[in-house]
Amino acid sequence: MKIGRKLAAIICLGFIFSCSTAIAQPDQLRVVGSWNSLTLFKNLEKPFWTETVPNEMGMKTNMTSLGQVKLKGPAVVRQMSMGVFDVVHTVADYIVSDSPDLAGLDLPGVTTDIETAKKTVEAYRPALEKYLAQDFDVKLLSVVPYPAQVLFSRVEIKGLDDLKGKKIRASGWTTSEFVTALGATGVTMSFSEVPQSLQRGVVDCGITGSLSGYSAGWGEVSKYIYPLPVGGWDYVIGVMSMKTWNELSADQQQKLQTLIKEKLEEPGWAVTAKETQEGIDCLTGKTCPHGEPLNLVEVTVTDEAKAKVQQVLVDSVLPALAEKVKPETMTTWNDTIGKVVGIQAK
Repeated sequence: MKIGRKLAAIICLGFIFSCSTAIAQPDQLRVVGSWNSLTLFKNLEKPFWTETVPNEMGMKTNMTSLGQVKLKGPAVVRQMSMGVFDVVHTVADYIVSDSPDLAGLDLPGVTTDIETAKKTVEAYRPALEKYLAQDFDVKLLSVVPYPAQVLFSRVEIKGLDDLKGKKIRASGWTTSEFVTALGATGVTMSFSEVPQSLQRGVVDCGITGSLSGYSAGWGEVSKYIYPLPVGGWDYVIGVMSMKTWNELSADQQQKLQTLIKEKLEEPGWAVTAKETQEGIDCLTGKTCPHGEPLNLVEVTVTDEAKAKVQQVLVDSVLPALAEKVKPETMTTWNDTIGKVVGIQAK
């Protein structure tokens, strides 16, 4: 009799376990995309999560964007551990306050061309996955660059020396450290707040992607564009709650990663260099495939300016990073990105 009851209990437990495993599969992914006014969201993220994933994987999705959820900095990623969102796309710079190790991904002045930028991301990706997992309990899905981060200004500038004394919007502390080394004051504020802040004189300049700034109205309240990539690339990382990731079967995980690489990451990298130039053209009165061209003054970029940007990286930004992270983090940076670009942090 006791054996019978024990056997029944085992069968019952097995049934409960199998049922709980079955219903653990997420029936609807709650996705937060990046800024919905920009082409990355409109042309890649939104079609991927609202069309590709439902069609290819049979999973329902519910999608919103950073601008719609109105959560600043790391807060939107922190909501994932509470089960509010399953997937988030956000700029890596936005969350470095809660995970300083991430800052090594996108330092000002490290790369000025898209080919080298891609090599640095590939080298740093294992470390990036590790930092995101330990600090946020999320799985890295994608890394896609915005167009090169250039300088918009409402006041006259002729080069880097003219930034001294200016208030400049920076998306993260590393860019803020960079402009501070030039004698400016770095101001951290949300991307969507910048046009009004430029218009009111709260900031004199702002750093963002050329096409991003055009699409979001920065060019309408600026007079000058300095197309030196002083702010890196503002990589947008896509992450999934580790709980949600673990609820997917191995086949689902593999298929999702394959789809992301083919339908989101690779196309995203392919259009970035093109959109960087298109943004500058749209801002400076040339042919603009994205709307009416504006008439900002394009400030000439000199070889001396490019050399100065890298010198500031070595003298100011890398030492500032070293003060915020563990020694092994800097060793990892030197062994990955540092080797790619030929720079070693001391």
